Amino acid sequence: MAHERAGQPAQSSDLIDVDAVLAAYHDVAPDPDNPDQQVVFGTSGHRGSSLDGAFNDAHIAATTQAIVEYRASQGIDGPIYLGKDTHALSLPAWQTATEVLIANGVPVLAEGEGDYTPTPALSRAIVVHNSGSGARADGIVVTPSHNPPRDGGFKYNPPHGGPADTDATSAIAARANELLRDPSGIRRIAYAEAARQVERFDYLGRYLDDLASAIDLDAIRGSGLRIGADPMGGASVQYWQAIAERLGIDLTVTNDSVDPTWSFMTLDSDGKIRMDPSSPDAMASLLASRDAYDLATGNDADADRHGIVTPDAGLMNPNAYLAVAIGYLYANRPGWAAGAGVGKTLVSSSMIDRVVADLGRRLVEVPVGFKWFVPGLSTGELGFGGEESAGASFLTRDGATWTTDKDGILLCLLASEITAVTGQTPSQLYAGLTERFGTPAYARTDATAGREQKARLAALSPDDVSASELAGEPITAVLTRAPGNDAPIGGIKVTTENAWFAARPSGTEDKYKIYAESMRGEDHLREVQEQAQSLVDGVLAG
Repeated sequence: MAHERAGQPAQSSDLIDVDAVLAAYHDVAPDPDNPDQQVVFGTSGHRGSSLDGAFNDAHIAATTQAIVEYRASQGIDGPIYLGKDTHALSLPAWQTATEVLIANGVPVLAEGEGDYTPTPALSRAIVVHNSGSGARADGIVVTPSHNPPRDGGFKYNPPHGGPADTDATSAIAARANELLRDPSGIRRIAYAEAARQVERFDYLGRYLDDLASAIDLDAIRGSGLRIGADPMGGASVQYWQAIAERLGIDLTVTNDSVDPTWSFMTLDSDGKIRMDPSSPDAMASLLASRDAYDLATGNDADADRHGIVTPDAGLMNPNAYLAVAIGYLYANRPGWAAGAGVGKTLVSSSMIDRVVADLGRRLVEVPVGFKWFVPGLSTGELGFGGEESAGASFLTRDGATWTTDKDGILLCLLASEITAVTGQTPSQLYAGLTERFGTPAYARTDATAGREQKARLAALSPDDVSASELAGEPITAVLTRAPGNDAPIGGIKVTTENAWFAARPSGTEDKYKIYAESMRGEDHLREVQEQAQSLVDGVLAG
């Protein structure tokens, strides 16, 4: 059930004490024996709050040293690209990382202290660097993505430019926790000295210069579309203004505020401040002004997620937009290889399956986590990779790699291209898809879960599902491994002819998620959800 103030403006009582958060980053010493205060990499890096002893100077120093040692073990001897978002903890963590990297003799390419780097801009920089000859580069983005203002986050992107895989993050986390216990192995110099050795890198300029290779900017410019872009207080704030000014697009930045408390936000469904562009509650301010624009978009704090708002439908469900984007791209990118497949997470809508089948393309269904799309986007074997949580990226117009991490800016601009080229908004195009393929009813529910409960859920096996039917239909499959790459899904997925559900623990927050969909309407969806919840409750009860 949604919080009573969901979608309403934040009040002073909702805001963090920035001074307290920053003081705790430096003053709180984490307990290396406390699992809640150790370095743990989820699907998108290590996240936590300094107030909880989960994201402090000691964590970042240890993790950075572990990354230095890991990259050396992999023969990565080029520069490291370093970026940050607008969270309060991002700047001090960025400074800590700089001190350790420079002390270890690692060349650092970074923006200035007062600038911000979206995750896709850093991924793009790595991809471009490593497309030439010379020493390989990798990167670090200091961001907890859409997490609340009290949190910090630290992500490692190896030379392929995308999220690190489990082998890399496991090795880095293990070494970081050793250094957390015994920091004598950490090399570090004072920030003032380290800062003088950092090479400034123009992420924004390089990213904007390359955009025309992935998006038909001429079509957008010539369309006369009135576009609104809400950075949601995040790292894309400088980018959207530059896109309007430098690229000549009729685009208005609806809110250019940067405030580490995010006091201008409306509360998410659980009553927290969270910069989630796929949430109608978090996007309430932009939704209120949707009629002022032909198309409006939002991004989370590191701009790796997108939200698409149209006058006719409001905020699109991420699954709906992914289906439209796939249908449009594969019909309008003749430079892509005929064999380029479509990547989706196994908790994304089955509408995507229908669109891909209609296109005659190969569907690659993988576990949750964008890292699973990296190989395909790197080689061109995938033209598109998308997650149900509003994260996606795709190839350049001639079929080369654009980014190997999620690019919320790119997907927002694609919505404008789609509207400019087709004369229809993405939501109008989705209505056409439902006329052809049916209307899926889709929902995700979240609930609180501790570490032990999450571990039990992740360890589910097909034998834990004894039922032969789901909401009145025969069960056709019980999956614990993804069909597209046979990787463990860290949970379970149960399918029938017209419905499915999946249950899995969150990789970054203390909660679990149940995804469910039915092609037979909302009532049937509720039946599916009830049976899914019953199964999960039994597992968590032990």
